[in-house]
Amino acid sequence: MPTIQIPPFLQPGDKIGIVAPASCIRYEDILPGISLLRDQWKLKIVEGKTLKSAYNQFSATDAERLDDLQTMLDDPSIKAVIAARGGYGCSRIIDQIDFTHFIKSPKWIVGFSDLTVILSQLYQLGYAGIHAPMVKSMTLEGAEKGAESLRQLLFGELPGYSVAPHAFNKTGSVVAEMVGGNLCLLAHMIGSPTQIDTEGKILFIEDVNEYLYNLDRMMIQMKRAGKLSHLAGLIVGQFTDMRDNSSPSFGKTAYEIIHEHIAEYDYPVSFDFPVGHVADNRAIGVGMNAYLDVNKEGVELHFLSSAPTII
Repeated sequence: MPTIQIPPFLQPGDKIGIVAPASCIRYEDILPGISLLRDQWKLKIVEGKTLKSAYNQFSATDAERLDDLQTMLDDPSIKAVIAARGGYGCSRIIDQIDFTHFIKSPKWIVGFSDLTVILSQLYQLGYAGIHAPMVKSMTLEGAEKGAESLRQLLFGELPGYSVAPHAFNKTGSVVAEMVGGNLCLLAHMIGSPTQIDTEGKILFIEDVNEYLYNLDRMMIQMKRAGKLSHLAGLIVGQFTDMRDNSSPSFGKTAYEIIHEHIAEYDYPVSFDFPVGHVADNRAIGVGMNAYLDVNKEGVELHFLSSAPTII
């Protein structure tokens, strides 16, 4: 695994691109986010073609979505690319993305959910990305802390988070790289060139709208693939709008399922962390070093500047 490199942090007046690399979006739904980025964060906005198009459930055809993202990656004047939304579609184009120009002029890529695939590919190449609110979600009611944490990370003001204790937590402290994202995507990538190496890392997971039995199956898949056994730490984010069988029920909550599958491990674990498909979705620097402290009083997560910075 190469040393993780940190793209240059943003400054007011920098140019950023916005694209929809997965599902389609209503353009009016991202106007408040564009206003935040332009008027309050003082960034220049380059809008992708996929913000105003649709092809079935996708924002455009695979070729068109790939071209839109590729254009942003290849433009050295664009210092960050923020997804308008997730949904589904990044896995369909991930193997066709050319990172040649990106490597010559690295930039931040921001998103979560389906963007887990792209963030994981970046990590495989040795570059940090940001798992954080996207343009559609950064101005929702209750999203202020999540949006501000993204601004801090993008502009080099490395954030720290304090979280209340949880009954399932396991105490301990560690400094390690952060990896992870949407659990469904992490399990989906196992066996592919995009799968992540979790050994010695702080893994964070979240998900939405999954059946409880499928969550159990994904945790078993992660465990059988060795993705849980040698972690430095685990952060369990939000598992929202989970579904159960009508009859009989699965019999466990999402957190009980996860807790059961990691019971044998001794690394520190934080449950109910503010990351995932919720308004308060805190930014996580994928590939960045972080200090995680889980104790009886609560949880602290602080990002560190120890990784080398590209000049």
